[in-house]
Amino acid sequence: MFIVALLLFLLGMFCFGIAFAVPGLQAIIFFGGILLVSAAIALPIHARAK
Repeated sequence: MFIVALLLFLLGMFCFGIAFAVPGLQAIIFFGGILLVSAAIALPIHARAK
């Protein structure tokens, strides 16, 4: 579970960084980064609650 959360977090950080270099899709990629980081934080919390 830790590996999946770490990969989601790193992919989200990558989306944050690359969003400003892609013309026309900045908002979509940045918002995707927010969703990925949120999922990376929420995944271990909800998996541990079970």
